[in-house]
Amino acid sequence: MAEKDPTASEKHPAYGRLRRVTSTASVLLAENPGKMTLDGTNTWILRAPGHEQCIVVDPGPRSRSHVDRIAAQGRVALILITHRHHDHTGGIARLHRSTSAPVRAVTSTYLRGDAAPLVDGEVIAAAGVELTVAATPGHTADSVSLVLDDAVLTGDTILGAGSTVLDGKDGDLGDYLASLDRLEQLGEGRVALPGHGPDQPDTAVLARAYRAHREQRLDQVRAALDVLGPDATPLKVVRHVYADVDKKLWPAARMSVKAQLTYLRS
Repeated sequence: MAEKDPTASEKHPAYGRLRRVTSTASVLLAENPGKMTLDGTNTWILRAPGHEQCIVVDPGPRSRSHVDRIAAQGRVALILITHRHHDHTGGIARLHRSTSAPVRAVTSTYLRGDAAPLVDGEVIAAAGVELTVAATPGHTADSVSLVLDDAVLTGDTILGAGSTVLDGKDGDLGDYLASLDRLEQLGEGRVALPGHGPDQPDTAVLARAYRAHREQRLDQVRAALDVLGPDATPLKVVRHVYADVDKKLWPAARMSVKAQLTYLRS
């Protein structure tokens, strides 16, 4: 009789404990909850059953306790970054120092250990698992997802709850909609392992729901422009469309509306 895996019965959120989600993917939830991070940042630990080494995806925020828990999960063969936001990258320096594992990302700023940037379509094999890099820009320009046999690590392109904000610096709605279409194709029947929130059973189903939500918001923005005029500012549109939403979330909504207006006016 096989010994029962003590992580198998854990539910999200589970701070400070490794929670197994699939046969090769487990999650460590950072204790950095907030309006932009939901319950906190998910750090994913990938390894084949019984394998000594592991791949770490997104070390999380600059938190000594969180990074030390990651380092305690076994020999780290590789560290991968889904996108540049600090709640995913803040722990890079400490984790690299403690494990000497190479760090790979799209942006060269985060590379460590003579590592090369991530390239769309490349296949990475380590710790007994194989994954494919899929460029999924939109939330940020450097966002990638990682496709396993049975799951997709979606970073912040698709979350386990709520909707994704498009970064005001380099987020792009056209890119984002294309990325959702790509995840729908790649994610059919594959579990969604997001950067925030709980895992979800089918990435494609989630991608379709996300796209429907975006189309609904675009319709609302179009209707708002009919009332407010074609040159309405993002804040005016937010006040009109998000009147029933907590005003604390308006700055994030403004970033998304700005991206929507750019998309509609282009």
